[in-house]
Amino acid sequence: MQRRRAIAGAVMLATVGAAAAVTIPAVADDGPGRDRRPAAAPAGGAAPEMVDALRRDLRLTADQARSRLAKEEWARRTAGQLRADLGGGFGGSWLTADGRQLMVAVTDPAAAERVRATGAEPKLVARSERQLDTVKRSLDRNAGNATPDMSGWYVDVADNSVVVLAQPGAEPAARRFATASGVPAGSVRVETSTAVPVPLFDVIGGDPYFIDGRARCSIGFSVVGGFVTAGHCGAVGATTTGFNQAPQGTVRASSFPGDDWGVVEVNGDWTPRPVVKNFNGGEVAVAGAQEAPIGASICRSGSTTGTRCGVIQAKNVTVNYPEGAVGGLTQTNVCAEGGDSGGSWISGDQAQGVTSGGSGNCTVGGTTFFQPLAEILQRNNLTLVTTGSAGEQPPAAAPTPSVPSEPAPTDPPSEAPETPAGCDNPDAVRSGNLARAGSAQIQPNGRYFRARAGDHTACLDAPQGADFDLVLQRWNGSAWRTVAASSGERLTHSGDAGFYRYRVQSQSGAGRYTLAFSVD
Repeated sequence: MQRRRAIAGAVMLATVGAAAAVTIPAVADDGPGRDRRPAAAPAGGAAPEMVDALRRDLRLTADQARSRLAKEEWARRTAGQLRADLGGGFGGSWLTADGRQLMVAVTDPAAAERVRATGAEPKLVARSERQLDTVKRSLDRNAGNATPDMSGWYVDVADNSVVVLAQPGAEPAARRFATASGVPAGSVRVETSTAVPVPLFDVIGGDPYFIDGRARCSIGFSVVGGFVTAGHCGAVGATTTGFNQAPQGTVRASSFPGDDWGVVEVNGDWTPRPVVKNFNGGEVAVAGAQEAPIGASICRSGSTTGTRCGVIQAKNVTVNYPEGAVGGLTQTNVCAEGGDSGGSWISGDQAQGVTSGGSGNCTVGGTTFFQPLAEILQRNNLTLVTTGSAGEQPPAAAPTPSVPSEPAPTDPPSEAPETPAGCDNPDAVRSGNLARAGSAQIQPNGRYFRARAGDHTACLDAPQGADFDLVLQRWNGSAWRTVAASSGERLTHSGDAGFYRYRVQSQSGAGRYTLAFSVD
C-alpha cells in the first residue's frame, strides 16, 4: 500500500469530484496496478464480467444471460410489491428453473387475479409464508436437540413445506426431531442428503483479509466506516490486515453460531468502495440491496476461488454446523472453498449477502450458504456503500438553508495561522472570517475529512467580544448529523471511523477566527 506525503500540518487533500476530502493522517492507495474503476454496466444493470460468469456457470449464451438478468430485476420488484400487497395471504415466490416465469404462492383464490395482473403466475397453497416461517422457528428453537447427522432445515416455498435434511439412515431421527419441536402435522418433510456443510474458514468485496495474522477470509461489502463479512472469521476485538498485509481495522461486531455475520471497522488508511472484485482484472459496481427471489441467478466473489455463479435454491435455511446451528441463511448451488468465507454475493448489481459455509468444492461442485445482507445492516445500523449513493462519499459541503452562510474559506496560505491555545501539535489549522451574526462556515475549507476511530479535539480562537459556536458533524450515509457542540473554546468527542466536518457559527459578533483540530 503506497502512502502519500501529508501536507499542511499532516493533513492530506484528496479531490472527490467538486468536493475534496481531508484525510487524517494520510490517504492510502489500493496498491500499484489495481484498477479502481468499476466495470461499466449495461442498461440491464449487469457488468460484462457478470454476464461472462453466468455464461460459464449456467451454460447460457450472452443474450440468454442478459435476458435472464432483466427478468430477475423485474421479479425482484414484483415479488416485493406483492408481498406488501397480499400481506398474510402471501405464500412466497420463486423463479422457475429456466428463469422465465415468476411463481407466487397465495392462500386466497381471490388473490390469484391480482398476481396474474403483474405478469406472475399464482399457485394456491395451504400455508402462508408467515406460517411456514413460524414452523421453521419452532425447529430453530429445538436446534440443540438436532443430531449431527441432520445437516439443516429450510422453508421450501415451492412445495409449501419446511424441509429437514438428514444423512442416510437418520431419517427416523429427523422425523422425531420435527415432532418434538411441536410443528403442525404435514408441515415438515424429511429429505435425505449426503452433504455435510462446514464453515468455509481457512484460518472490495471478495478481496482477502487476515484475522490476527493467522486466518484468511474475504471481504463482503463496503459499509460506511468499514465492511461486512462472516462472523465465524473473527471475534469482537480481533485485528485485521488487508490483502497487502497492511494494518486494516478491528472486528467491532460478530455473531456465530446462531447467525454468521461480522462487521470490521477500518482505519483511516482504507476507503470503503461500492464494488466487488471479479478476479478478471476489474470490478463490478454495487447499486443497491434489493433481495433476489428463489430461482434467480447469483454470483459469489471470494479470495480462494474467485467469481462463481449459480441460482438461489432456498431461503431461511438453518444449517447445523459442527460449531452450532445457524439460521436464516440462503442456499445456492454455487461452489466455494476455504478462504471464500465472508465474500460477496451479488445478483445483477444488487448486493445479497456474505458467504457462510457449504459442502463440496469448485472441482466437483457443491452447495453454499450465505448470510443475507439485510439482517446485517439492520442489526448493526449500517449503511451500505453503493454507486451514486450518499453512503460512499458526502457531497460538497452546503450551508444549512435557514442559516446565512459565508463563502467557503480558501485553502490555507503557505504559512499556517497561529495555533489556538489548548491544542498542542494539531493535525490541521484553518482560519476563516464570519462577517455578521448568524453566519456560518464549514471547515476544513468548506469540505470534510475522513478520520479513523478515535478522540477528536478542536480549539477555536474567536475575535474578542464575539460569541462563536463550534459544531462537529459526521456523515451518516445520507445526511450530516451533529455529534458534538461547544459554545466555548474547546470541543472533544470520541467517535467511530467516518467522514467528519466542523461548522463555525456566529451567535453574535463578527471577525476572523482560527480553528485547530486533531484525531488521536
